[in-house]
Amino acid sequence: MKNIFLGVLLPFYHNKFIEAGIDEAGRGCFAGPVYAASVILPKDFYHPLLNDSKKLTAEQREILRPEIEKSATAFAVCNVSNGEIDRINILQASFKAMHNALNKMKIKPDILLIDGNRFKKYKNIPHHCIVKGDGIYTSIAAASVLAKTYRDAHMQRLHQKFDVYAWDANKGYGTLEHREAIKVHGTCRYHRHSFKILEQ
Repeated sequence: MKNIFLGVLLPFYHNKFIEAGIDEAGRGCFAGPVYAASVILPKDFYHPLLNDSKKLTAEQREILRPEIEKSATAFAVCNVSNGEIDRINILQASFKAMHNALNKMKIKPDILLIDGNRFKKYKNIPHHCIVKGDGIYTSIAAASVLAKTYRDAHMQRLHQKFDVYAWDANKGYGTLEHREAIKVHGTCRYHRHSFKILEQ
């Protein structure tokens, strides 16, 4: 049976099926790839810090990442590059990252729980799009943490090559500091040129 959301994370959408929570990170960024994670958790998984990754500190996310990876029945994280984003658009790139993560899963889920309101059907597996689902279901929250931490680590590595954009701090998002750096230094090969960021 379905759960009713009462303001705390719910352990599952349906207690009879294997559920994979899926979320992405970096969809609105000016630079870098978009990441997606798929996570299957035990029905009784609980961690007091787990929540929508945007509501957590970086330190809390780093605490949660190994706990999720250790406890998950299965998980996978994939990314789609900024070049691919420019070729197929960010929405399709987000779907592709999600599908790639599902392709890597060692266990086939019965149901997919997607954070957000849109998704491209994956094979014959039923899915449910849940707006703000990363603050409702544990599996989606866990996916949000993995996608965010993996992407942040990637942007930290890219920062070592292009430190003028301060990607260690803004992670590629269009902060004032990032936009000002683009005005001074122009864009680089890791920027999403289809976003027309020089006009923003």
